Amino acid sequence: MHNHLLLLLVAGAGGDKPFAKAGPSPLPRVLRISQLDAFELDGALEQLVWSQFAHCFQHFKTGLLTPLEPEPKALLQLLLWRFTIYSNSATVGQSLLSIRYKNALIPGQKYWPMSRPQKFWFALLTVGEKWLRERSHSLFLNHPAESNGRKARKVLSILTGLTKVNFLLFLQRGTYPTLTERLLGLQPVFSRPQGPRDINFQFLNRELLWHGFAEFLIFLLPLINVWKLKASVAALFSPLKKLRGTEGSEETLCTECAVCGEWPTMPHSAGCKHVFCYYCLKSNTIADICFTCPKCGIETGTIEPVRLHVGTELHKS
Repeated sequence: MHNHLLLLLVAGAGGDKPFAKAGPSPLPRVLRISQLDAFELDGALEQLVWSQFAHCFQHFKTGLLTPLEPEPKALLQLLLWRFTIYSNSATVGQSLLSIRYKNALIPGQKYWPMSRPQKFWFALLTVGEKWLRERSHSLFLNHPAESNGRKARKVLSILTGLTKVNFLLFLQRGTYPTLTERLLGLQPVFSRPQGPRDINFQFLNRELLWHGFAEFLIFLLPLINVWKLKASVAALFSPLKKLRGTEGSEETLCTECAVCGEWPTMPHSAGCKHVFCYYCLKSNTIADICFTCPKCGIETGTIEPVRLHVGTELHKS
């Protein structure tokens, strides 16, 4: 008795009729998000194909393809339909998610593929509907208010409203996300049995670790005195430069700013034999009281102006 009630509850929650007798277990229902993801993948593929097609006309006159744009789009969509729906009863997005269309007009749990009339009607109601929606503005624009063209445009607006109502029903029941699928009796099902979904926390733990490490670096890096660190490293390797004879002469020391490496602007010294631009030296000493020379590592002292001659002689005023 309890088992029978449990079976009825499960069947009612899934939206299916209870089975009168035991049979093969049905395939799990395709989630709403999976059906919508398939549509998003199909739209992305169509956009990619169209962008590649339009790229072929990039050197032609600007706007040459714009008046005829709905027709090439419809042809490309028919080409995709030929190698997807017509061949495999599934779109590209559905194939990536292991989904395909089932002919729901035939009762039973056995899988029945789309019939040939259903495939052709699917192409007419999808590709034709998109082409007509894009062409409706130019087709019905110059017609009088009571003409058949304006009436056809009103019919299109009514169909658009019915499409929105159908989508609300899909959100409630989880079946037939488009009006075309509801009219043709097409139901998306899994193409192969789905195993249980195991949650793997390895990726999540790795992301949390790197996120915490990045926050630690963001907090730590502003506290590091980069200039002092560079000066310490430069002072550490300066004896090697002296041994190799690459320290440079007095001319190099006086004609090059120790900070920016350019010709000193308003040259000043700060207690060592190197020369600085005034603004380079002043800004660094304001930012760091214990600022040291990046070349020799000597802590800066009194800032004094330096007079440079063409002969590179160093004179303190």
